[in-house]
Amino acid sequence: MTVCSLPRPVGFVLGGGGSLGAVQVGMLQALTELGVFPDLVVGTSVGSLNGAVVALDPRSAASLLSRIWPRITRQMVFPGGPLAQIRTLQHDRTHLFPNTGVQAVINTYLREQATFDDLALPFGAVTTDIATAAPHVLVKGTLLDALLASTAIPGIFPSVTVEGRQLYDGGVVANVPVTQALAMGAQSLVVLDAVFPGQLPWPPATLAEALLFTAMVTMRTQSALEAPLAASRVPVVYLPGPAIHRLSPLEFGHTAMLIEGGYEAARPFLASLEIAGPGLYGPSIASDGHPG
Repeated sequence: MTVCSLPRPVGFVLGGGGSLGAVQVGMLQALTELGVFPDLVVGTSVGSLNGAVVALDPRSAASLLSRIWPRITRQMVFPGGPLAQIRTLQHDRTHLFPNTGVQAVINTYLREQATFDDLALPFGAVTTDIATAAPHVLVKGTLLDALLASTAIPGIFPSVTVEGRQLYDGGVVANVPVTQALAMGAQSLVVLDAVFPGQLPWPPATLAEALLFTAMVTMRTQSALEAPLAASRVPVVYLPGPAIHRLSPLEFGHTAMLIEGGYEAARPFLASLEIAGPGLYGPSIASDGHPG
């Protein structure tokens, strides 16, 4: 069995990772070239932004995202300098940046007031319910609210209230939402992980980077635990991460390199992949979060 004949429904699982989400664009380019498309999509944090585009138009998503990503800058997503961050923290006490920049990015590819009903495929945006500290998957309503909630990194952005629930970034509890994709009915999974196990970001130099670094360590642990469990039930194609330099997930100056790296790693792997039933297909993930 090849990757083109995975059992359906095929679920694409897109993990979080800030600016490292550009890697997923290259992975999507490779999947598109081989004619591998999902039947449902689940994403967390930046993976929910990319995933919404895939669910909107799976065949054109890679092309659209390859045009959007090079235009995204750090200042757009994380507006203001250190003094502005201090003022925001003093005023709101829980975060360093407003989410207006993320909203502007979302508005580049979604029409105003777009809802889940506008998408071509079932889509889940994974968040963390603050009241329960458990994953909460949004599958209906306004896409803007869902995506802002899924990307609300604690300490970085404000929480978002949707349907009476106060929500944070889903990466806190489910950065690579394989369990949530299975719950939505997937019979095979293709995992696009921006924070590939074994690859750490640049050592943090600012408070924002320190907060995100801490979150990413937790993210790696979760994916290392859950992917093998899902693989005992269904085929899990875990796309290999590119050999990249350590980068800050808050920097957007390396988009072209990340996209190319994602493509160059995924294309030969997918072309040679042979699948024989349930299992984890891709670089093995040890319990310490490093490739085995």
